[in-house]
Amino acid sequence: MTDEHHRPADGRAPPPSRYDHRLLVAIGASTGGTEALRDLLEALPADLPPIVITQHMPPGFTRSFAERLDKHTPLRVKEAEHNERLHPGHVYVAPGHAHLAVRPLPLLGYHAQLSEGEPVNRHRPSVEVLFLSAARAAGACTVAVMLTGMGKDGARAMLTLREAGAYNLAQDEASSVVFGMPREAIALGAVHEIVPLPQMAQRLVIAVEAKNKAINGP
Repeated sequence: MTDEHHRPADGRAPPPSRYDHRLLVAIGASTGGTEALRDLLEALPADLPPIVITQHMPPGFTRSFAERLDKHTPLRVKEAEHNERLHPGHVYVAPGHAHLAVRPLPLLGYHAQLSEGEPVNRHRPSVEVLFLSAARAAGACTVAVMLTGMGKDGARAMLTLREAGAYNLAQDEASSVVFGMPREAIALGAVHEIVPLPQMAQRLVIAVEAKNKAINGP
């Protein structure tokens, strides 16, 4: 499978990344997340490490959702495909019919793994599955974000991420459509920072920069 296979139709190539190939950003969202993700992604720079997203959404809608997001951000946004390599400057959205997990790709970073296993926390795709895989694959090289959403999917896995050394952000109540998922993660002690949505992009970039320095030195 070549990188050409995953180049977007408009021909945009990702910019060179100044970040360590081990860095990863993982985002979970549910109710209200489609708008929150658009607001977050459009404020991010184009050269970030790979970003993986699980947004609760029915099958058949995630591809067009990714295509819409792609028009609002300098990052390349696409629906994740099984076994594809995760590139810097790219955002990968879990398909509505499958769990998205990340697996190590030695010396290169990570690749996506899709599975149609049983729902987790009543969801497929599940944030729990994504965050647990990030904890195992990337550990302390992860920056994780919990956005607006109903329920508690991903909260326990976010705690596992924190215990693995990840740095975790959660959307604040005032800017959340539904504060369920962020609240559950905060209650478990999984979150380092509670951030209003308009400030989330800035805080995420600062966290990625800090992780990069921690890995490679100043």
